Amino acid sequence: MIVETHRLVIRELTVNDAAFVLRLTNEPSFLSNIADKGIRNLDDARRFVREGTWTNQKRPGYGQFVVVLKEDRSAAGICGLLYRENLDVTDVGFAFLPEYWGHGYAFEAAEALVEYGHSKLGVGSIVGLTTKDNEPSIKVLEKLGMRFQKTVRMSDDDPGTVDYG
Repeated sequence: MIVETHRLVIRELTVNDAAFVLRLTNEPSFLSNIADKGIRNLDDARRFVREGTWTNQKRPGYGQFVVVLKEDRSAAGICGLLYRENLDVTDVGFAFLPEYWGHGYAFEAAEALVEYGHSKLGVGSIVGLTTKDNEPSIKVLEKLGMRFQKTVRMSDDDPGTVDYG
């Protein structure tokens, strides 16, 4: 377990989460706001969990973690801290399955991970990066106290990612 809140347990992803990862990464909202990770089947999902960037960050304590509801132990989404080397920033990122939207889980998880980053990892500044049209994520970042700073490019083909800090 990485962090626990009143309603959530945030823990490391394992290959046992492959079905959840497959579903989440193929949700239309994930594809349009984050990226197509090329995960098409359970084998792809298991390989992604074993070898992908979510679980293989260069910095200890970083990564995307699964957010599990205490109430029924269901995997609702992911939340974590990723070091964005090209921007030299720590980014709090999150994505949830649609049936868990609107319950405050993204904010609760992100707030806990930001606190974890500051207190346990010693990170001074944590930002939020998202697409400019991703209003739900922007609302979570603003609720965390972050404000628009600038538009950045994550890669050569990135049309623009908004940076909240």
